[in-house]
Amino acid sequence: MSRAGRIRAEFTASWHAFLRRRTAVFFTFFFPAIIVVIFGALVQTQPTGGGLFAEPKGYYIAGYLAVVVLFTPLSRIGSTVARYRDGRRFEKLATTPLTRAEWLFAQSLVNVVVIGIAALLLLALSVLVTGTEIPLTPATLFVVPFVAFGVVLFCGLGAIIGRVADSQDGVIAASNAIALPVLFLSETFVTPSLLPAWFRPALELSPLTYVARGIRAVTYADATTAAVPNLAVAAVLAVVFFVAGAFAVPRTE
Repeated sequence: MSRAGRIRAEFTASWHAFLRRRTAVFFTFFFPAIIVVIFGALVQTQPTGGGLFAEPKGYYIAGYLAVVVLFTPLSRIGSTVARYRDGRRFEKLATTPLTRAEWLFAQSLVNVVVIGIAALLLLALSVLVTGTEIPLTPATLFVVPFVAFGVVLFCGLGAIIGRVADSQDGVIAASNAIALPVLFLSETFVTPSLLPAWFRPALELSPLTYVARGIRAVTYADATTAAVPNLAVAAVLAVVFFVAGAFAVPRTE
């Protein structure tokens, strides 16, 4: 079987495995919707009030998308690696021609599709619930590669967490411990002006920062950053984390 055939077979199997887990399907789409409803419709933004959510509605579209780009790959890939380790399934995979990179690539493709659908629904919900106006220009299509690179990036990190954590419960705990501070310290919901001046350079260390900045550049008319430089950084980080994640995927347990 060719490499493309192996990846396609693993993608198909992983896709059907995801669909069979109805609870996972439900919360993959329900969780980000709840975020939009709570912060977009109930809390709402106060552009002249100061503090959190003091920016216009369009500013936070990047934050809503960052939620699914960050949380879903970390928990899904991390849990999958932990589950495969518990069931000694990597030992079985080691007897097939499928490589670790091909396995992770197929898993990442499933997440790109799933999160791409979730992101599209999230954008539609944001417009309907919050009344946000998203610029409809060719540049808006840059959201697609930003979401894809972000998903691949955090799939790689999720594979590392799955290798390091000793159980699926450990994966969930580690994923949340990493994702929560990363989410709020990556120019998503908390603006840099609300952080101490000495801490602001640390925002550049978060990979999610470049994804959020890039999405904001093409979905928010008053964005102060450009899409292309952030896309280049996100692409490089996606490759780096994917390679690291592929090496972290166990061959045997």
